[in-house]
Amino acid sequence: MPELWELTNLIRSKNAGPFELTFDIMFKDADAFERAVSSNFCTPDSIGQIYGVEPELVKIFCMESISTIKISIPRRVPSGNIQDTDIYGGQFHSPLVRIQID
Repeated sequence: MPELWELTNLIRSKNAGPFELTFDIMFKDADAFERAVSSNFCTPDSIGQIYGVEPELVKIFCMESISTIKISIPRRVPSGNIQDTDIYGGQFHSPLVRIQID
């Protein structure tokens, strides 16, 4: 089974304001996108479990025309807070990279 990174050109995270993170998963082609979407790796439950947020707070957008999945979740700690470990949100994507795709 390939890992998610093997099907993509880019996996990144970034702030979507101080209280939300967004993840962009850009696939190499339509076949890779369809394979990943069909595997159901990306559900509110699975993303919520990975990031420790309630599934109902996970927003997932599948954009078939550009072979991209966008995910938004609330940050557990606001950007810039004394407890924040990544003010720009650029390192939060790492748990997604190694997900195995059926």
